Amino acid sequence: MSSKKSNLNSKDHQYMNLAINLAKDHIGLTGLNPSVGCLIVKNDEIISTGQTGLNGRPHAEYNAIKNNKRKNHGSTLYVTMEPCTHHGLTPPCTSQILKSKIKKVIYAIDDIDHRTSKKAYSLLKSKKIIVKKNLLKNKAVKLYKKYFYHKKNKLPYVIGKIACSKDKFIYSNKKTITNKHSKKVSHLLRYQNQGILISSRTLNIDNPKLNCRINGLSNYSPTRFILDKDLNFKANSYLIKNSKKTKTIFFYNKANKQKLEILKKNRISSIRLKLNSKNQFNLIDLLNTIYKFGISSLLVEGGKILTENFLKNKLFNEFYLFQSSENLNKKGKIKISNIIKKLLITFNNKKNIDTYLDKDQLIYYY
Repeated sequence: MSSKKSNLNSKDHQYMNLAINLAKDHIGLTGLNPSVGCLIVKNDEIISTGQTGLNGRPHAEYNAIKNNKRKNHGSTLYVTMEPCTHHGLTPPCTSQILKSKIKKVIYAIDDIDHRTSKKAYSLLKSKKIIVKKNLLKNKAVKLYKKYFYHKKNKLPYVIGKIACSKDKFIYSNKKTITNKHSKKVSHLLRYQNQGILISSRTLNIDNPKLNCRINGLSNYSPTRFILDKDLNFKANSYLIKNSKKTKTIFFYNKANKQKLEILKKNRISSIRLKLNSKNQFNLIDLLNTIYKFGISSLLVEGGKILTENFLKNKLFNEFYLFQSSENLNKKGKIKISNIIKKLLITFNNKKNIDTYLDKDQLIYYY
C-alpha cells in the first residue's frame, strides 16, 4: 500500500516486519488460531512485544500489553492481524487495547473469522484511536495462507512429502535414500505441522518414529495419525512402544479385539471410519475428523499408494519432493515416476529450494 496516502513511513514498515517475524516463530504451534506477532512502540522505541501463545492463547496483543512494564499511554501497537472483537475463551483484544490507553493501532490484514472480520477498525475509531490497516498486506497473505484455508474450509491445510533416489525409487533395504541434511529439513517440516499422517504399510515397512529430532524442537513433534483399515500394524513397532509421550491415533474399519486392546494398553486412540464403494477410506471424511482434533496443518509422509490417492483427490495444498543425487539401480524398490509426472500436472508452480542439502535436491510444488 502507498505510505504517502496512509501517512505510514519506513519505520512503520520496519516495525510491521518485526511483528511478522514474531508471528513466523509460532507458525504451526497455535492450534486453530492464527499465529500473530505484536509490538508496542513509544517515542520510536519498542517497549514490548507479544506472540500468540502455544495452542492459540493468550493472543499476541494481550501478551504484548501484559509484558509491558511501562505506561502504554500515547503508544502505537503494530499487529499482524486485525485484533479480535469477540468474546471467546478470552476477552476481546480490542477491550485490552482500549484499557491500555494505546493511541494508534496498525495492522497488516483483516481477520477471516466472521465474529471479528472488519469490525476492529470501526470499533477502535469510534473510541478515538487512530487506526491504519493493510500495511505489508502481501506479506501477511503469505503468512496466513494456511490459516485462511483451514478457517474457510474446516479442513487441515495438507502438505505432502516424499523422498526418492535420482532414478525415482522410494525404498531400498540396503541403504537410506537421502542424506543427513535432507533428513534435518524433513524434521523441520514435522515441527512446522501439527499433525503427520502415514499408512500402516509405511509403518510396517519403515518402522518410523514420526517425531522431530532437532535439538530444542523435539517437544513440538506432531500428533501422529495412522491409516490402518484392517489393523495390520506390527505390535513391536516403534510408534506402538513409544506412544505415551506423543499423541497417536489409528483409523481403522475392520475390528480386531486383540489389536484394539494393544492400542488401548499403549494409550493410543482408535477411531472407526466407514469405507467408500472402492473399499477405501473417504479422505475428506478423514480430514474432517483430523481437523476436529484441532489440527490446522497436516504433513502427509505417505508411500506410493497414499500419495497417489491424495493427488488423485486433489487434496495437497503443497508438496515437497526430496531427491537424492545417487541412483539405487537394482537395489531400488517402488518407483514413483508417475507421481512426479502427476505433481507437474497438479501444481501450477515448482521451484528448487536452496537448503544446503549437499548434493540432494528439494523441489517445492505449490
